[in-house]
Amino acid sequence: MNKTTLGFAMCGSFCTFDRAIQQMRALREMGYEILPVISETAASTDTRFGRAADFLWEIEDIADRPAIRTIVGAEPIGPKKMVDLMIVAPCTGNTLAKLAHGITDTCVTMAVKSNLRAQRPVLLHIATNDALAASAQNLGRLLNVKNIYFTPMRQDDSVQKPTSLVADFSLLPSAVEAALQGRQLQPLLLAPQGRD
Repeated sequence: MNKTTLGFAMCGSFCTFDRAIQQMRALREMGYEILPVISETAASTDTRFGRAADFLWEIEDIADRPAIRTIVGAEPIGPKKMVDLMIVAPCTGNTLAKLAHGITDTCVTMAVKSNLRAQRPVLLHIATNDALAASAQNLGRLLNVKNIYFTPMRQDDSVQKPTSLVADFSLLPSAVEAALQGRQLQPLLLAPQGRD
């Protein structure tokens, strides 16, 4: 059995929660231990995509442990080497900006900072409508940071949302394996699918 522990942090791209949770379940079934980290906003906001309490219950059920939901709870992740890889899926434009500028004001950003402090890898799974606009500079900055990797991504609707990028959830397990080996899964930029 795989003894590797994955931190799985989720922040507020609520429309992608179902796909993120499916991949969390798939990783668990592959034998990985899961340490869930849920942003304060994601843990408390009901949206048209679902109730926060329902998502939280499902996440904790998959991981078979309570989710970290505070900055204080996330701080020991790196020093105590609690995870081998910290995943942020989904990673919003807001979280991307905070990580690019060293802002640590949520449990998700603290989890990432803490893991990087211990020189352990982080995998960002982008889901943001402004990745090719205001968030582009932050994406570019983080592409050049040691121990930060990305799940390959694509424009999800280049006609209606030309600046939006979403990482391919089906590639998350492969991106995890690559990041654990210290490499970026390629190609990073994928061709559009569907109506594009």
